Amino acid sequence: MILGLSIALMITSTVMILLVLLHKGKGSGLSDLFGGGISSNYGGSSVVERNLDRITIVAGGVWFSLVVALSLLLK
Repeated sequence: MILGLSIALMITSTVMILLVLLHKGKGSGLSDLFGGGISSNYGGSSVVERNLDRITIVAGGVWFSLVVALSLLLK
């Protein structure tokens, strides 16, 4: 059980890093490296941004629940 939660936590952590890097930045940050600056020049869709926000929030909730569950099992 602990091994499964640890693997799921590592996968969720990687997904969270990728999702945060995909967000449109306020300036010249890491998001511009992955095309954030290009999409802002072409007028990116707000629907896509809202969906990315929702997916990031859900992934963050899953990540948080995995951290709590793993800490309870290791206690």
